[in-house]
Formats: sequence, C-alpha cells, structure tokens
Amino acid sequence: MPTERGGERIPADLPSYPSIVHALADTARRVPGRLAYACEGQSLTYAELARAVGGLADRLATLGARASRVALMMTTSPEMAVASLGAMAAGAQVAPLNPSYTEREMTPLLADTEPAAIVCLPEFEAKAWLQAAKLPGCKVEVIEPRGATIGKWARDAGMTLPRTLPAPEDRSCIFFTGGTTGVPKGAEHNHAGLIAYCRQLTAIWPMTFDAERFLMVAPMFHVFGHHFSTLWPVYLGASIALVPRYKPEVVLAELAHHKVTVFPGGPSAIYIGLLARLEIDATDFSALRVCISGGAPCPGAMLEAWEKKTGAPILEGLGMSEGAPVTCSPANGPRKLLSVGIVPPETDIQVVDLETGTKKMPAGERGEIRVRGPQFTLGYRNRPEETANAIRDGWLYTGDVGYFDDDGYLFVVDRKKEIILVGGYNVYPREVDEVLHSHPAVQEAAAVGAPDEFRGEVVKAFVALKPGAALSGEQLIAFCAERLAPYKVPVAVTFLEALPKTGPAKIDKLALKGLRR
Repeated sequence: MPTERGGERIPADLPSYPSIVHALADTARRVPGRLAYACEGQSLTYAELARAVGGLADRLATLGARASRVALMMTTSPEMAVASLGAMAAGAQVAPLNPSYTEREMTPLLADTEPAAIVCLPEFEAKAWLQAAKLPGCKVEVIEPRGATIGKWARDAGMTLPRTLPAPEDRSCIFFTGGTTGVPKGAEHNHAGLIAYCRQLTAIWPMTFDAERFLMVAPMFHVFGHHFSTLWPVYLGASIALVPRYKPEVVLAELAHHKVTVFPGGPSAIYIGLLARLEIDATDFSALRVCISGGAPCPGAMLEAWEKKTGAPILEGLGMSEGAPVTCSPANGPRKLLSVGIVPPETDIQVVDLETGTKKMPAGERGEIRVRGPQFTLGYRNRPEETANAIRDGWLYTGDVGYFDDDGYLFVVDRKKEIILVGGYNVYPREVDEVLHSHPAVQEAAAVGAPDEFRGEVVKAFVALKPGAALSGEQLIAFCAERLAPYKVPVAVTFLEALPKTGPAKIDKLALKGLRR
C-alpha cells in the first residue's frame, strides 16, 4: 500500500510569471477592456485596474513602503483588491487584517507586522490611526469607497504600473494564523509561491483564460477570499463580481445576473444559506460550472442537494494560511464524499505518526499530515521557534490528522491542535479562555468547540464562578462580545461548580466536550 503521495509536474503550457503583478500587467495588455471587478454598480476593466494599482503603488512608495510592509483594514471591495495588488506592486508585503478586530486583538498583529503604512476604508480610519500611533513611522492611507479614490488613477491614461516589479523570491504577503500558545503568528510568503498557487489550481481545475466569471462572497481579508478574488482570477483574466455582505438573496441574484461560471462560496454555511432560500428555484444557474468550498468540511447531504439544485458540483479543497492548495477534489475525475481530494501538482504529502512525526503511515492508517511544495510559507514572521517547530526537514507539519485511501484521496478526521473552526475561521480556545477569565466573577473557564450544522463548529464556554458571585450566561456573552470578534464569542455558557481536571491544575477539555451538548 502507498505511504507517500507526490503530485505531478505543472503542465509547461500554463503561463508562469515572476509575480501576480506581472500577471496583471499581461492580462491588462491582453484584454484591456475586459471587466475585472464589479461591485454594487462600481466596475473596473483590466486596463483601469492596472492603472489604479499603479497609482496606489506610487503613493505607497512615497510613504516608504518599498521593501517594507503594508497592513490593510478593509472589507470586500474593488478598493481592497487595488490595495493588495498595489502594495505588492510597490515592492511591499501586504498583510490583510480583519477590520472587525478589537484594539486588543489588532495590536499584537500590527506590532508583529511593523508596517510602514496602514491602508483603510474611511470607516476604519480612527482604528487605523489609533494603531499607527503605536508604530514608529507608520502612516495611514485612506481609500474612499465606490471609486472615489481609485477612480482617479483608473481614468488617468498616463498612469502605469511601476517600472520595477517584484522578483519571485521577494516577500509578497503575510497571513496571520495561530500559534500553539494561541498567539497569532504571521505566515510569510513570496511571489513565487503565489504564482505556484495559481498554476496548481489551473492544472487541477482547468479553466478558460479570459472567459471565466467569478463571484466572491468570502471576506477578502481571509486567505481563502483574498486568493480567490485577487490572485487566481487575475492570473486567468477572469471577471470577478464581489458581494461585500453575505445576503443569500443577493448572492443568488448576482450569480444569475453575471452568468457566473465559478463560485468559490467557501464554507458550507454559505451554500446551506442559499439552499434555504425560496428564490433558488427561480435562479438561472445555466452558466455555473464549478463551485469551490474550503475552510470547513461540507456535509454530504448538502453537497448532493446543491449539485441536484444547480447542476454544478462543489469541489472541496484543503488549504491554510501557511499555504494553498494542500489538496483539491479533481474536476475531471471521481470525487469521494468527505475527502478533501488529491494531491495537486508539484506537492508532496505524507501522513506520519503522531509521536515522532517521521514514520510514514500506510494507506488507511491515521497520522499527522505534513506537506511540502512551492506554495507553502517561508516561515512565521519574528517567530523562529514556531517556525522551527512547524517546518522540519523541509516539511510543513499541518497539525491536521488524516489518512490516505488506496486511491490517493486524503481524508481529514481531526485536528492535532485544539483550534475551533467557526465557519472557516480559526478560533484559539486559549484566547477565549483569557477573556472569560478576565471577568471578575469567573473562577475557572474553558472554551471548546461544539458541532454546528451551519458553521461547522461554534464556541461553547464552561465556567465556574467565584464563591458568592452572580452572573448569567447572557451577561458573560455580552462581556465577551465587547472584547472579541463576533465569530469568537461563545454562543452558550454552561455553569459548573468546578471544571473537571486531568490533574491538580489541568482542565480536562476532553471531559468538557462530552458535556457540550
């Protein structure tokens, strides 16, 4: 039985570029009048997109961003696409951040990023200046919405991309993930890795250049939303319709209006919400060829219901902030229920024993999944110990537990870490625990994941109060909501006299998971 899986070579006829900015330049030259982005009445052609990116790149260079870093506090919009591409065109690393983060959550991320500039939309300007004041020399650049800023550059026929564009080995972006302590860490990537991502996806999910029409609803500050809205479509010369806020009826209308061919919907919650709408029966899906899911496992019944309703399959994949794709369900081959797919080109995957991480497991036997390939992280910014722990002998240890079947399909069955996956977002229990513990009435507290049909998992808290203290679950949830992003906030609180322990001081989270229902 096979014990190791290695992907094939990427077909030589797929275009390769030094960076995604070079790909943008080629697309703008090839199809200058083709629609690049459409969003709530706003639109940009590829020629206009290239000029807008060039305009912001020039601006960021004057702010000292070249060879430095640029943080983004933005929501899904053409402006965010211009900001991400513009930062990279300026020779900077771009670090997209969730703008809903509280000051407590945002501060360590920006301290680690050390940006020369923060680019934001007007609604986040106060938050950006608050953070910039803590960072030596950091500037704030506000991009007005609905084309008010980028439109000036887009209409300037004399505006061009910078003469010097990034090299493949230059740093391109930072996406924050979590550490073993729950402290976020920034996974750094280079431009060669981003182009590898585009070429690998095109090899395993064949597309027609300058013809596809994407629709994106996943947040662009998330690695899934960023890559499927800003990297792969630009590489393909695809048109991208953006839906800034997930409203199922709007998504269905946009799928039909734009005659979308590729829908990277994201976690199963997106598809479940669409299937629940009565409008789905009247929606024209005739152009839709493929849908893509990632971030959380999809229920088998939902996969079947979606394909029956729309005629388009949902192809599942495995990716992470440290790199994507890890695996992909094949577009032109058998798909297996509950599998995250097969190994993409130029990628190696092994399933190894949990104890030493060096012994390869035979097909059918579980172990930790480790990967290597050009698309994976260079390491964690300012985290040498975390990097050394995750990347060993050239292999990235994912923390996921899974197995291969005899046909080379990978199945993920658990996570070695205690991360809670809420609708595709990582929630680190220790961070929630710390907020719970900060309430003056709380003696002990622990957060665990609980199954949820809509979001995959939700956070549930178990709490023991101090003697004589009075506190309701609603009050504690409200307390957490003031200090955590919405998806991290517990949906329910169970009060116990004392939390179970495995020893004198260690809370037994396995026992708590048995009580979570």
